[in-house]
Amino acid sequence: MRPVLVLTHAPHEGPGLIAPALDAPVRVRTVVSAPEPVLPRLDEISGIVVMGGAMDADDDRFPGLVAEQRLLADAVDGDVPVLAVCLGMQLLALALGGALQRRHGTEIGFAPVDVVGADPLLGALGDRPTVLHWHNDAVTLPTGATLLAATAATPVQAFRAGSALAVQFHPELEPSMLDVWLATPEMVDGLAQDEVEAIRNDGSKYLPDLAPAARAMVGGFAEQVRARG
Repeated sequence: MRPVLVLTHAPHEGPGLIAPALDAPVRVRTVVSAPEPVLPRLDEISGIVVMGGAMDADDDRFPGLVAEQRLLADAVDGDVPVLAVCLGMQLLALALGGALQRRHGTEIGFAPVDVVGADPLLGALGDRPTVLHWHNDAVTLPTGATLLAATAATPVQAFRAGSALAVQFHPELEPSMLDVWLATPEMVDGLAQDEVEAIRNDGSKYLPDLAPAARAMVGGFAEQVRARG
């Protein structure tokens, strides 16, 4: 079976529970700062997962982001399964003609997201799941994409574009991964200690229910991957 390409942008923002839930070979690559990024051809992979990162999706100081956008646009054109998370969602939106809205509104911590559209994968999370948000940029909905989820602060929290599912929030989190995030200065910069502790406590409260639902969502994506692989 051809591997699933997982694109990461920071050491602490890996695929988390997504990788084992795929039940498929995984090839993790980080090309965000590569001067001449080289990515696999679509016929070499069975799917693409794009994770988060602290940089802006349109920051031209990171040449790998442009290469990732090209690959994502080609993947949707070629009906290759794509799962895009946080920065990954923003890159996918730009690749499909959407616009980045820098500093649109900060959402950090566990809070509900309203599911407003039917989708066989996102539906595994329920109608109004409490998820982890960690972003301050947003995107406009690409032409032809279907809006799937929203919050008051971020009108586009998830969308479907052909073979691609994109989510602004973080379904990949497991307790150990959250612990790493809360111990990473880059992640908690600007947060007060009581805010950090609130996120930690909410993780203990919400992740036991969220993680199985997220695995079910990724399981649906894995079926699409295996059908191609």
